[in-house]
Amino acid sequence: MPYIITEACIGVKDRACVDVCPVDCIYEGEDQLYIHPDECIDCGACEPECPVSAIYPEEDVPENLQSFIAKNKEVFDSNTPPGRPNK
Repeated sequence: MPYIITEACIGVKDRACVDVCPVDCIYEGEDQLYIHPDECIDCGACEPECPVSAIYPEEDVPENLQSFIAKNKEVFDSNTPPGRPNK
């Protein structure tokens, strides 16, 4: 299961998680960062680096933030997927 970036990232996009990701699977959308579900190797390096605690393993996303699981997956299937962030 991949990691999911949730609501606390909206408008923040700190990018500390990007710096530690060994496979560069974190992308920058208009409002937040996203983790590509097919590229994430489930290493967990990103989670402790997030200063706003927005990153969870998919199976641990709190109930009130479950919609971000679908949002994180669907954004990569859209006509305008997120791009690589500036480090």
